[in-house]
Amino acid sequence: MNALADAQLARARRDRRLVGACLVLLVALAWLYLAIMAEATAAMESPLHSARAMWLMPMGEWGAREFALGLAMWMVMMVGMMVPSAAPMLFAYLNVSRSRPAGLSPIAATAAFLLGYLLVWGGFSVVATTAQWALHTTELLGPTMRSSSASLNALLLIAAGVYQFLPIKNVCLSKCRLPLGFLLTEWRDGWTGAVRMGLRHGAFCVGCCWLLMALLFVAGVMNLLWIALLSAAVLVEKALPFGHQAARVVGVLMIAAGLGVLVLG
Repeated sequence: MNALADAQLARARRDRRLVGACLVLLVALAWLYLAIMAEATAAMESPLHSARAMWLMPMGEWGAREFALGLAMWMVMMVGMMVPSAAPMLFAYLNVSRSRPAGLSPIAATAAFLLGYLLVWGGFSVVATTAQWALHTTELLGPTMRSSSASLNALLLIAAGVYQFLPIKNVCLSKCRLPLGFLLTEWRDGWTGAVRMGLRHGAFCVGCCWLLMALLFVAGVMNLLWIALLSAAVLVEKALPFGHQAARVVGVLMIAAGLGVLVLG
């Protein structure tokens, strides 16, 4: 019996290491892509680099190609920003799946869960790309993908700050912060069940963070420091014990920043 328990424990540790390594690699590749995009964005004003930038990001008049480039950018960015904060849920799912009836391996089930999660953020990326297209067309977004309108910036900051205090934010954040509670109430067996659970968790995650993601237009969609700060805010809200309090602090800071932009123009 001890030998069997030891083997199961060793297998569980191996699976956790494998999942952890895959998540680290996935996030690292996403951030490498973002770093390349950020460098290309910064070099857009240089004639020597304009051709390279043209192949990496949407420029000029938008069409199908520009939309595809923008969508790829947003999807990769959501992977880099959101997968770290989803890691506690993924590891909890990996652990719980071991005790369920035989079917998918825990690794395959966790991959299916992650697929569902990323599909939801892919849907958000379509909306974000459409918004970027609209802002670009109305000339509210500059070539470096940063809003040129102080009024728009103020509106986004204040809206994001107020949203931090709304009941829907609290509900969605609670679902994201309690992996075991979510898994117990939302569990579905099989491959389709894992994808459906990932979709469900992704929906709560989007409900929690969508306005924070909209703030990318304020400081620049390819501003790595701003992306990192927003990613850290999401991670603190979802993973640390004082996450709910941190969400309110972020809300106050956003409202103050928005009022400052509104006053100073």
